[in-house]
Amino acid sequence: MNEEPVEGHAGHGKVTFVGAGPGAADLLTFRGARAIAEADVVIWAASLVHPDVIGHARPGAEIMDSAAMSLEDVIAVYQRAARGEVTRIARVHSGDPALWGGTQEQIDRCEELGVEVEVVPGVSAFSAVAALARRELTIPEVAQSVILTRLGGGKTPMPAGEEVREFARHGTTMALFLSAARSGQLARELLAGGYAPRTPVIVAYRATWEDELILDCTVETLEETVKEHRLWKHTLFLVGPALAASGTRSHLYHPGHFHGFRRAERGARDVLRAAKAGHDE
Repeated sequence: MNEEPVEGHAGHGKVTFVGAGPGAADLLTFRGARAIAEADVVIWAASLVHPDVIGHARPGAEIMDSAAMSLEDVIAVYQRAARGEVTRIARVHSGDPALWGGTQEQIDRCEELGVEVEVVPGVSAFSAVAALARRELTIPEVAQSVILTRLGGGKTPMPAGEEVREFARHGTTMALFLSAARSGQLARELLAGGYAPRTPVIVAYRATWEDELILDCTVETLEETVKEHRLWKHTLFLVGPALAASGTRSHLYHPGHFHGFRRAERGARDVLRAAKAGHDE
């Protein structure tokens, strides 16, 4: 296989990396659907992407399942674009291409080949699960950060300092991917990091698919819940006190808050200032 960059054909072809979202085909963006419809070749992860997404492909487009392809096989298709044999390629990934998609190595290679690259974002599973659970992940005075991570010890090593127990020390909302197969280890690390045993957890299997399963539990019952339902892949966890919090009010819509499109009410502004001063003491 020729692995050398193809010279003199920059601009001939274009590869668009499309985030297909967590499952449901109607969570694909309009831009993503258009990229698939315009493609000569569509490479998709058939085991992770809903088949209805590929329904956007035009008649006669070449459809390739990435499950049976190595990186070298995929790059060989991009080389066809560099040589001008095909004009547009849609590389369809599940979720959002920015998270655990293996996209950067492909993007780098496309740039070496002189192939134009576009990335279309997709709905990530963590935001889809929050929507299904009808929960906001950043609650004022409870959690204002969301940590996206995965459990160490899998196929891809974790960098030093990125262990779940280290992130858990922040006590904020966490979204944990690719961790269901080692639920006992996950629960132990969450507890070791400082989450209370009764901290709420949402367990989501194949969120937005027809056979989705959304379960509520706590850190101390996480392992039991996962094993009871025999979940070991396609499962995401949301963890943190914000998942059960209510009653707090954001400043954004407070009558005492002002911005470029709204003036603050004088009396309400004083109340808001006093509340902030009390909180800072």
